[in-house]
Amino acid sequence: MDWLVAPFEDAFMQRALLGGILTVVTTSIVGTWVVIRGMTFIGDALAHGVLPGIALAFVWGLDLRLGALASALVVVAGVGLVNRRTRLPEDTGIGLLFVGMLALGVIIISRQRSYAGELSQFLFGNVLAVTTADLWVQGVAAVGVTIAVVGGYRAFLLVSFNPEKASSLGFRPRVAHMAMLVLVAVAVITSFQAVGTLLVFGLLVAPPATASLLVRRVPSMMVVGVLLGIASVVVGLVVSFHHATAPSATMAFTAVAIFFVVLAGREVLAMVRPPA
Repeated sequence: MDWLVAPFEDAFMQRALLGGILTVVTTSIVGTWVVIRGMTFIGDALAHGVLPGIALAFVWGLDLRLGALASALVVVAGVGLVNRRTRLPEDTGIGLLFVGMLALGVIIISRQRSYAGELSQFLFGNVLAVTTADLWVQGVAAVGVTIAVVGGYRAFLLVSFNPEKASSLGFRPRVAHMAMLVLVAVAVITSFQAVGTLLVFGLLVAPPATASLLVRRVPSMMVVGVLLGIASVVVGLVVSFHHATAPSATMAFTAVAIFFVVLAGREVLAMVRPPA
């Protein structure tokens, strides 16, 4: 068991572990709704669309999370504007903002002398550099997201599966949709410093998607998704420690790999199981 314990003897690895766990708590709970509602494209757009704000905050010496928040608001408002003012499908506006915001972020960063290093850190994160202050922010976000999801559970559930009934019962599907986007933005903003804007999407989607293969009820999906996410963090950090791989990327890859392992296992069981 020493191979499992040894990576976490140092304080910075312990902070990395806790930061990763708090990340998957937030992303898996929010990501469950992303998977159920088929919102993966906009989740991806938000994960990449925060880059310009992060870049500007870095250039101006501001808190990177404030920049990420500003960019996330632009993406959400932009998607709503395209959806309301044009006849284009919503995914068209999402795609335009996704590419435009990502490109703008790279342009801003490219004007800095340490262009390659800063771009790499923003995109791929550095979980080994997570500070105690970062952990407090992630902890508050995890608690806040959990409270919001519990409080809005019925509205989110009805809007996800039966928007017409939600409207007849007095719920507002558009408001619930915007609330979901805000929760996705919170998950991205509070997690990017640990895993980066590029890889946070993997933890937002992979654990809940894997959970959907194993359980049916939404609360169970959230719990299983969090557990699978934690397993991805632990395995990713251990593999990274022993084989000198990028820790954030290894965690994200592990989460995706688990999905395909579970999917393959289901297919094998379906082939060997006798017909009912």
